Order: sequence, then C-alpha cells, then structure tokens
Amino acid sequence: MCGIAGFTQFNHQFGNEQTLQKMGNAILHRGPDAGGVYLKDNIGLSHRRLSIIDPTEAGNQPMVSQDGRYIIVFNGEIYNFLSLRKELKKQNFPLKTHTDTEVLLTLYEQHGKDVLNKINGMFAFAIWDTTKQTLFIARDRVGKKPLYYYKQKNDIIFASELKAILTLPKIPRKIRADAVYDFFAYQYIPDPKTIFENIHKLEPGHYLEITESSFTKTKYWDISFSKQSKDNEIQIKEKLQKLLNECTKKRMVSDVPLGAFLSGGVDSSGIVAMMAKNTESKITTCSIGFDDEKFNETEFAKAVAEQFHTNHHELTVHQNVKENLEKIVSFFDEPFADPSLVPTFYVSELARQKVTVAIAGDGGDEVFAGYEKYTTDTIENNLRKLFPEIIRTTLFPSFASILEKFNNAYCKKGSSLLRTLSLDPAMGFYITNSHITDELWQRIITDNTKNKIGSYHPSQITTDYYEQCDGIDHMSRILYTDIKTYLPGSILVKADRMSMANSLEVRAPILDYKLMEFAATLPSSLKYNKGEKKYILKEAFKDFLPDDILYRKKMGFEVPLADWLRGEIKSIAEQKLFNSTSGLTDYFKINEVKNLWDQHQSGKRDYSTPLWSMLMFQMWWDKYMQPATENA
Repeated sequence: MCGIAGFTQFNHQFGNEQTLQKMGNAILHRGPDAGGVYLKDNIGLSHRRLSIIDPTEAGNQPMVSQDGRYIIVFNGEIYNFLSLRKELKKQNFPLKTHTDTEVLLTLYEQHGKDVLNKINGMFAFAIWDTTKQTLFIARDRVGKKPLYYYKQKNDIIFASELKAILTLPKIPRKIRADAVYDFFAYQYIPDPKTIFENIHKLEPGHYLEITESSFTKTKYWDISFSKQSKDNEIQIKEKLQKLLNECTKKRMVSDVPLGAFLSGGVDSSGIVAMMAKNTESKITTCSIGFDDEKFNETEFAKAVAEQFHTNHHELTVHQNVKENLEKIVSFFDEPFADPSLVPTFYVSELARQKVTVAIAGDGGDEVFAGYEKYTTDTIENNLRKLFPEIIRTTLFPSFASILEKFNNAYCKKGSSLLRTLSLDPAMGFYITNSHITDELWQRIITDNTKNKIGSYHPSQITTDYYEQCDGIDHMSRILYTDIKTYLPGSILVKADRMSMANSLEVRAPILDYKLMEFAATLPSSLKYNKGEKKYILKEAFKDFLPDDILYRKKMGFEVPLADWLRGEIKSIAEQKLFNSTSGLTDYFKINEVKNLWDQHQSGKRDYSTPLWSMLMFQMWWDKYMQPATENA
C-alpha cells in the first residue's frame, strides 16, 4: 500500500523535485518504507511506499519500464498478479522483480487501457508515456483506493490524498456550498465532488487520459442487476462459498505479517473462518471494545477467536477519546463525520502493532443487504404500495402536520412516516439515509448560505443513482445506490484513511468485483428474506459459524456518541462550536446551534448527529482552512 502524487506541466510550471518531495512527505504515513520522485519533460511523479510484496529496493517507485518508455506510480494491490506474472513469464518477458507493480506496468505496455479488464485488485495508479506524452490515471472498480485531482486547463495535479495537492502554492481553497449541504446530509461528500470547488475525486471504475491538448474521463466498469441467476438456492450457496474462499485466499498473499479485523459480526467472523481454511498458521485477530456494554461486541469476537484458535488481541476504548480526537480527524482532508472513524482508528492502531496487512469484512452489508435501514425502507415501500399516489401526496403531508403539533414520540414517528410515504421510493430512500431534516437545515443555516446553495438539494445524488440502476426491484436499486455512494464515500474512505494513518493495509474479500457481480445476479429475496438480512451470506457461512454469531442482533461499529457529547468530549465540542470565529459561523446561525446544544445537554432531545457533524466540520476547518486564512 502506498501514496502517489504528481502533476503534468504542459502549460503551467507547478514545481520541481522539491515540490514532489513535499507532496510525498504530506502522505508519508501511507508509505513510510521508501520514497522516490521522477521529473522530466512535462511530468512530475512522487511515490511513498509501504512494502508488502517484494519489500526489496527493486520494488521502489516511480518504476520505469525496461525500454524506458513508461513510468508508473501505483497505490494498491493486484490480487491476481501471480497468475498474470506466470503468463508474462511464459511469453518470455524478462521481469526483474516479484512485484505486482512491474506486472501492471508490463501489462500496460502490452494492452494499454485494456489492462483494466485483466487486473483484479484495489488500486489508483498513474502511468506516463514518454513517447506519446500522455498521462493515464485509473481508480479501482469499487473505490477502495482514493484519487484526487486539480485541473487547470489541460494540466493536472493529482494525489492519493487532498493534503498533498494543498502543499502546492496558490491552489484555491474556495468552498463548494453544495458540498457543505451534502456533508451534513450524508456525513461525507460524495464523488466526484470535494469540499473545494476546483478539486475533484476520480470516481470508482473510471480512468483519465491527459495530453497537452485533451483531458478525457471514461467509465470502464459498472455493476449490473439486470441478469438473474437461474440456479437454485443450494447451487447459489455452493458457488458463493467457493467465491468467498477464493477471494479470501487471494488476499492472503503477503511478504509481511498479515492478520484480520474481528468484530464478532457475521462478515468479519466469516472472513476469519475462510482464512482459517487456507492456512495452517495461527491467524492474528484484533478487536475493539467499549466500556459501555450497549456498544461492546468483544465477547462475540472472543468466541470466534477461540473457535478458530487465533492469536487474538483486543483494546477497550476507555474515556480517552478527547485527547486523540483532533489527531484522528486530521487524517481526513475534507469534512467526514461517520462516528465509527474513532474505533476504526484504534483497531487499525492495534492491528499495526502486530501486522502490516489486515483482512476485513467490509462490503457485506452493501452487497448482501445487511443494514437495518434496508428493513425500514422495505417496510415503508411496501406500505407505500397500499395507498394510491394521489392520497399519499395530498393527504399524508397534511396528516403529518397535524401529528407534529402533539409533543410526544409516537406522534413524531407517525408524522415522519407519513411524510416519507408521501414521497416516491427514491426520495424515500434518501430520507432513510439523510442525517439532517430539511426543516432543521433551513432553520439553522444563514440567509447567505441559502443564497449560495440556491435550489440545490442533496437528494438528487441518491435519486440519480436509484434511477440509473438497471435492476427491476426496489431492493436492487437501493443496494446499487449505496454501492455507488455510501460504500465509496463513507465506508471505504474511513477504512483507507484510518488504516493508512497507521501505515496499515486493509483488504476486503467481499468487495472483490467478481463476487459483487455474482451477488448482483441473485434475487433480492436471497439477500433480504422475510426480514432476515444477508440471508444467503449467512447460509454460506452456516457451515463454519454458530447460530449465535450468525443470527444475533447487529450492532455495527457504533459509538456512544450522545454520551460523548454530554461528557467525554463536551468541553472540546463547546470550544469548537461556540468559540470559533470562522467555519461554522460562515454557514450557520450560532444561536440556533446553541439551542440544539442546550436541548441535547438537557436530555430533552438527541441532536448528537448534527452536533457531531458540526464538530467534525469545525475541526476540519481549523486544520485545513484556518492556516490558509492566517497566511493569506
């Protein structure tokens, strides 16, 4: 795992070798083992290396092809590189290293952009063609590895993390007002936007081609729900077991110590079971727990660890969040508010003490319908079908307004349900996903913020993807939407930044694109079956895991957020929310924010989600905007 950065200089002089070294140093945590730069003609490339495969100097980057024509910087892992290397050796290619980087570079020499159809992995890479003076940049299908870019005419500055781009002088830090709205709605900023107007993310499954006279972006992969498997359930279960085993086995290739995250949930426990099938060595497993038993899953993780005789380690997050929170948040270059970033950092920190590579269960919920929100949305959509559209759209909002006047929890829930049912399925799913209501948003933002945002609404991101899906049923459409938004925008960002903050590589077998494509062909009834979430995945793991792991109540990687804001992090939150002169004050009415804070502190209302998002926004601002303001 590594960090990459660079720029073209067709028409603009962005910098020299020192500039490239500075960009690399900004992402040193991604690759502490080695670094290198390349600067010639119209290209500058920088690389930081975390040595995983062939950790000798021969694997250092930027790597130049043997004929000198191509230069690559590569972040990620190609899981089928051994079979690809074997094919290249049969064709008498004189490979000098045992790295997947050299395999990737050699395949690009042969096939150009079609190399993307041959490789299976997580990656973001850039290859410079010295003959054609062309830069090719690609990101993996699902979005496990990040790629940011700043475009000035046909010149580009790119990097694994935004902070490397921001090391260059005169990069504008103008905030996108619609991205601020996106952040508070989703707790992250969806691709291809970033918090800045002129900096973008390359979407998963896309590549860029840049020359002196052209800049093109192309989508090379998408997931289809249009084809339905004709196999019976037993056949599907057997095929799924085989795929899970193969995808896990491929991710166990490493020249450095390897282990696993183990929460005690279905996905991570199943992956540990697959790992145990493929090794005679003791697996190293790591878990995080909390003092609050409502959020503590360590007993389940211990049970799985005992079953598979792993070398198990666990850490309890005591009341020490405050002292580390700003450091943890600083690894996100733009606002990010999924509270589980805290335990993800700690489990990565714990794992890095034991291993360099950790295998995780990420993806099970998005691919096989594992979230509680899918239950909520399914129930709502079934209810929606019971009433004619004209009744839902005209009468339900009126009934909801009446219920809102009664100050009790049941009426509020009833009002919320009626408003959701009055909407179409796509918009209903947005409401299920949104972390702030329209009413609250409009109440707390300033008039200036309203003017900047205009008629924009974050729901169009959800509804656009919902409509793009080629699946025939509602469940397929919402799974597709989450695979395109929540998975790359939140889950994988969190996993990448928190693991890389600790120089740890994380691999996710369930997110192998072949397994995902297979899952997309399965009937939705095998994913969400009469209220049972991840039905077929649990059936596939049933031969290896006990029922009390498979069918216990899902906890997720949750944190006691409401209590933190009333206790452990109360003082730092008050300081950030109410004593800052820029940031939140540029967008929100602080007196309204104070009202939310007071109601939360009194216990009358739980406003932990919007307050936490505001805290994350202000912490980000102080780290990435305040220095720019002070130096302006």
